[in-house]
Amino acid sequence: MNHLFERSKNENLPLEIIYLSEDHQFSQRRLIVKEINNQYIRAYCLLRKQMRTFRVENILSIILDSRSNNLLH
Repeated sequence: MNHLFERSKNENLPLEIIYLSEDHQFSQRRLIVKEINNQYIRAYCLLRKQMRTFRVENILSIILDSRSNNLLH
């Protein structure tokens, strides 16, 4: 998982995640990682169009966004 965070940060590539919020709601997000530490990532959320903080332990699934070739180029 950390490899994908690093790649998103270094190459400005979007990731797609399934996230479990603190109130136990599932969401699917597209984001670009800006900061990484052991417990949290700070990322630009393409859904909310703002910076958000995500707990690493609450990220249930993560992949490179298949639409990334069409973004940011």
